[in-house]
Parts: sequence; C-alpha cells; structure tokens
Amino acid sequence: MAFKIGLLGLGTVGTGTAKILQDPTGRNPLLQTIDIHRVGVRSLDKPRSVKVPSEVMTTDLESIVTDPEIDIIVELLGGLEPARSLILNAISHGKHIVTANKAVIARYGAEIFTAAEEKGVYVLLEAAVGGGIPVIQPLKQSLGVNQIHSITGIVNGTTNYILTRMESEGGEFADILADAQKLGYAEADPTADVEGLDAADKIAILASLAFAGRIKLEDVHCEGIRQVSAADIAYAQNLGFVIKLLAVAKREARVATSEPESEMLQIRVHPTLVPQAHPLASIHGVYNAILVEGEPLGQVMFFGPGAGSGPTASAVVSDILNIAAVLKTAGETHHLHPLLSCVHQHYCSIAPISELVTRFYARIMTKDRPSVIGHLGISFGNHGVSLESVVQIGFQNELAEIVVVTHDVREGNFRKALAEIQALEAVDSIPSILRVL
Repeated sequence: MAFKIGLLGLGTVGTGTAKILQDPTGRNPLLQTIDIHRVGVRSLDKPRSVKVPSEVMTTDLESIVTDPEIDIIVELLGGLEPARSLILNAISHGKHIVTANKAVIARYGAEIFTAAEEKGVYVLLEAAVGGGIPVIQPLKQSLGVNQIHSITGIVNGTTNYILTRMESEGGEFADILADAQKLGYAEADPTADVEGLDAADKIAILASLAFAGRIKLEDVHCEGIRQVSAADIAYAQNLGFVIKLLAVAKREARVATSEPESEMLQIRVHPTLVPQAHPLASIHGVYNAILVEGEPLGQVMFFGPGAGSGPTASAVVSDILNIAAVLKTAGETHHLHPLLSCVHQHYCSIAPISELVTRFYARIMTKDRPSVIGHLGISFGNHGVSLESVVQIGFQNELAEIVVVTHDVREGNFRKALAEIQALEAVDSIPSILRVL
C-alpha cells in the first residue's frame, strides 16, 4: 500500500523533509511506501538544493489540497494565511494533515481539530514545538498515564542564544540581537521571538495536550526579553542564578468560598531567574529543553535542537510515518486512533497573572537619601511582601542601585507594593522586574 503526500512549501523545513523522503535507505522501511506526489511553492524559478521533478511542482496550492489522489497534506508554509485556509480545505476533502505551523495551531486549533474530528482525519504537529525534539507524541502516548503537574521549557532558540551570549560576554541585548541577525540566528523582524510570542504559541499547544483541554492564546501571559540588561545578567550570576526565557504551564488547585474546589492552570512566558543547579540552567545557545513533571513519573526532560532543516524535518517525517502506519494497519475500516487524534472540546480555565505566587527580583534606582532602604521595606511590608535579600550594589549616575529578592508572594500584592515604591520621592525608577523559579 503506497501513500501519496502533497507538500506545501519547499523552504528550509520542506527541503529537509523532501531529502529524507527521497533517501529512505537505512531508515524505517515504511518510508519506501511514501511518494511525494505534488509540491506547492510560491515561485517555480527559485533555486533549490533538492531535486524535484518539474511536473510535480506547482504554484496552485488549492489544486494540491483538493487532489483526490493525495492522502496526506504536509503544510510547511508558515504564517497564518493561506496556511489556515489550505489546512481546512484539505480536511474538508478528507486529507490527513502534518504541520509544523505552531502559530496556526495555537490560534485556530479549535477550528482545525473540530473539522478533523468530523471528517475522521488526523492533524499531527510534532514539528510545531521543539524542532526535532520528540515531545508531542510522548505527551499523547508515553506520558498519557500520568497526571501532568507542570511543563517548564526553553522553547525558543533565538532568545536562548541571545541570553547565553549576554551571560558569557556581558553584552547588552540590542548589540547581541543585531549580531544574531547578521549570523542568521534571529529574523530580520525578531518580534515573535524576543517578545515571547513564539514561545506562547508553543506552550499553549503543550498545555492543551498535557491538560486535555483547549487553550485560548489570549489567556497566556507573555513577556519578552527586551528589558533584560547586562546588569541583570551579572546580578543574577552573583545571586546564583541564570536568566532564561521560560514557558510555563502548571496545574494549580483553587478553592472558592461558595463553590466546590475548581482546577485552574497557570500558563505564562517570561524571563526568569533560574537557579544555577536547575536542569534548565545548563541549556545554552539555540538548544531547547522541556521539563515535564507528573505523577507517578516524577520529572523527565526532553533536550535537543529546537529548529533547523534536519531536526524539524525529522519530526515532520515521523508524523507522516505515524499516519501511514495506522492507515496501513486499519485499511478501509479505519477509525481515528485515540492516541494520535486530539478530541477534547472544553476550554481550560487560566488563572490571571495577578494570582501567581512566586518569588521576584527587582532592581530599583534611588536618589542618595538617608533611610531609603527602610522606606522600601515599609512599602513592601504594607502589602505583605517578605524580602529574602536587599543589596545596595553601588551608584550609577549619582543614583543608588538596589536589588531585592522576595520570598513567595502573590503577584498582585507585589505589583501594588511596587506602585507605592515608584511614588516615593527618593525612587527614580524600577528598570527591571523578573520572576524567580
């Protein structure tokens, strides 16, 4: 039994995917049953490093998703449109979907998975999170017997590369970002990466799988790394931390006074002080790592290259093989395999960031006044913020630089304390506020 695929996009990942499918030697023998039937591209004239017969290539993407001979559509275009519309059209024509498009899935997953369930087709997305790191299928299958408590990950290679270099070189964010763009590690428009938007898409997908419910992307709290300075990197090191952009999804139990206990999730992306002994502190450069904690498993960490032609194409082709294997076994009587499909319908309840309880780091610039640290302590105490440490570092432009680290505190209380501190006559600014893992 042979399977025909329609490949949408022949960029970096599409090229890697085609190369694997064209050279099945030494790989899973099922690859020999996969045929690249048609390839959709935006331009036929662009030079490419993979050879595809000219009669297979087309710029008419709609004709691929409606082709009755094609079994699986592999969407590697990126972006929201026309990717979303093509995926939905393919589903309506009974095609199974493999995609690396985290933005489409994070925003339109409910629409796409509902359509797929109605048509009885698969939508697989291993390559959408973590590049070549196998984490989607393990969450669905190997870890499916666990009650997942939390997922904490470094899921964006660009920001991890920038923060790693800031740590090792002592450079400022803007300078290292510019260099990363020249080297090809950051996009010309780096907004999705450095503002945390890419990581938010990915943690929304992981949370949906881990907690068996849909996630509204607008409920994911998202902060980027632009505000992280060389000074913060240095102070963190002195305090025994490194700074990482973390994506966190965590289960928490909340008890309402007039209602039975209800479960909510924390889902957030933000730069975080990570203890140097923590497993995620040692993840450097463009690498990704995802730490999963559950019961009865305990902790397990997935680590590897988070992007690139080869790693991401590896994840794409693994999804193609999963679909082909199930179809080959089931034949004409096929029903959706419960460990491959995604059928949950309800939306998870997401706690507002103001209810988060965590430790904080803050860097405060003050005028050189007597008892200024005492005034800070009073303001924090007024809102129930307990301080673990208060250190006056030195002076910058005649302003005293004070770094505080708190014990666990509710975010809403901490923000109220900072608002009161900001209003103090002796306080010039609060340039950095970071959470502590």
